Amino acid sequence: MRNGFEAICNGTEGLMCCGAFADAADLDFKLRQSTPDVVLMDIELPGLDGISATRDITNKWPDVKILIQTVFEDDDKIFDAICAGASGYILKSTSPARLVEAIQEVNSGGSPMTPYIANRVLKLFQQMAPSAPQPDGKFELSPREKEILSAMTQGKNLHLIAQSFFLSYETVRTHVKRIYKKLHVASASEAVAKAIRERLV
Repeated sequence: MRNGFEAICNGTEGLMCCGAFADAADLDFKLRQSTPDVVLMDIELPGLDGISATRDITNKWPDVKILIQTVFEDDDKIFDAICAGASGYILKSTSPARLVEAIQEVNSGGSPMTPYIANRVLKLFQQMAPSAPQPDGKFELSPREKEILSAMTQGKNLHLIAQSFFLSYETVRTHVKRIYKKLHVASASEAVAKAIRERLV
């Protein structure tokens, strides 16, 4: 399967597999050797598991984005992976074409998830949300930023958001960067979590 993923990446214009590894041992060495923009991470790895490896990469290599790909639909694993810093979470049953799209979305600052995973994430964060709405004035989000943030909580990627609001992709990216700055977050998953927790949408 790993060889298949490598072939998909190397056979897609604009992508290149800079390293393929069977485990997360010697993680620092592997990251320095391969210098990836995006890591496609499996949860079930021998030795250091994928969630722990994701947490280590996020802490030591904050510019590297991580896309979790797994067979698991377990709520705890989904939640743990996102809290560890994963930018996206898709299932191994995802088609090769969708996998390529997900890698590109993560690299562009998106947070791709299958509809099932997005639904589970929303429900998990809703369960954690406070019972009373919190005022959002302290974040000073514009009406357009609130609309885009709401779309992000529905699991929509930047391309879909752009189409929904008849905006260019770059305009949406600019809005998302402003949202991150105002919410004091660094990723789409963090923005979604904070939006739900603070009842901003």
